[in-house]
Amino acid sequence: MTPESPVSGRSALVVAESVPPAELRAGLAGLGLQVRHAAPAELSARPALLHGHAVVLISAALGLQRVATLSRRLTARGVRPPVLVFADGDPAALEACARGGFDYVAPPYLPGLLRSRVSSAKERHDLARVVEAMATEATLLAYERDLVSARQLQTSLLPVPMPVPDGWDAAVRYRPAGEVAGDFYDCFDLLHGLRLGFVVADVCDKGLSAALFMALIRTLLRHTAEHAGAWEPAGGLTGGRWPDRTARPPATGVSLGAGPLLQAVTATNRYLTRNHLREGYFVTLFFGVLDPVTGALLYVNGGHNPPLLRRASGRLESLPASGPALGMVTDAAYSVRMLRLDPGDTLFAYTDGVVEARSPGGRLFGTDRLRRIVEAPVASADALLSTVDHEVAAHADGAAQADDITMLALRLPESRP
Repeated sequence: MTPESPVSGRSALVVAESVPPAELRAGLAGLGLQVRHAAPAELSARPALLHGHAVVLISAALGLQRVATLSRRLTARGVRPPVLVFADGDPAALEACARGGFDYVAPPYLPGLLRSRVSSAKERHDLARVVEAMATEATLLAYERDLVSARQLQTSLLPVPMPVPDGWDAAVRYRPAGEVAGDFYDCFDLLHGLRLGFVVADVCDKGLSAALFMALIRTLLRHTAEHAGAWEPAGGLTGGRWPDRTARPPATGVSLGAGPLLQAVTATNRYLTRNHLREGYFVTLFFGVLDPVTGALLYVNGGHNPPLLRRASGRLESLPASGPALGMVTDAAYSVRMLRLDPGDTLFAYTDGVVEARSPGGRLFGTDRLRRIVEAPVASADALLSTVDHEVAAHADGAAQADDITMLALRLPESRP
């Protein structure tokens, strides 16, 4: 072998049950290779024997299945020298391995012939690795393109700017942990502008699947809410309960908007449980319908982190779940609850990425700390979100954001402009 040979001065591992033929050993030595022999059982007991060889030769007498298994073990361990099969007294077995796609050497094992076969095998081996790397890179590029498309889709679905009724103060923060998010928020007019619907939600999954699932849920919720009647649910709707627990509330006053709210939540849950229960996808959400004139708020909390309501007096209330996460329980019951936002009151809704933010030491930000922040007086909805943002970032102290963060604040100023 010439000094430039890629295998010169290194070792050749010969895998066989018995000592390899003297002619093969002599031919490999003539290439400047130190011959090492190992039985298959030795390789199982001492995997380190697989490393550091310029070429591996496997006895065809072991059979095609064992040869293939040994070759896969080399690849799985990141050991990737060219692999050739030699006859070892069994020409029929060598033919079977050749038909199976393995490079091979056959007697006579002259140095010149061995050099040619080993060099050809190495060229094919290197080419295969280049093709594999190119395929991997192409797959990654395609995945990155998909991520960009999914991010663009998500961004296009977010309400920018967020509609804010006259005399109200609202703000939102949306920070995905990666290229795409499982969190989302939405805000839209209902009943020809008489009501404002808003949603803060968290899909159970992450990545592309969460992004697509988020788009589906957002579309289901908004479309159903926008096309529902003012107060009457769809025929045959089960599990819904009105705020005042009466059979049929009036179509005016505080109950106006209960229909779109309840129908959107129950119809979306029904669709998810009927079509995606096996996949295990579900979503937690807080869905509110606001009467901007009176401050009356109807809401459903589907298994979501309880939003916090700071009263003008400084008293803090939480809005617990009024039903399970959507997509988990077929025909689940959801209660529509009601409250009133008075001047000076602030509603703060968020996803679990806020309270589950971790410090470099692994300590959670926590609900108690969040409550203390929300309890403090604030000048505006945006100021509240900026304070929470700052405190979460200080707590993380440079640690990677592990989960999406979404926050929405809705406030009725004490003196309307």
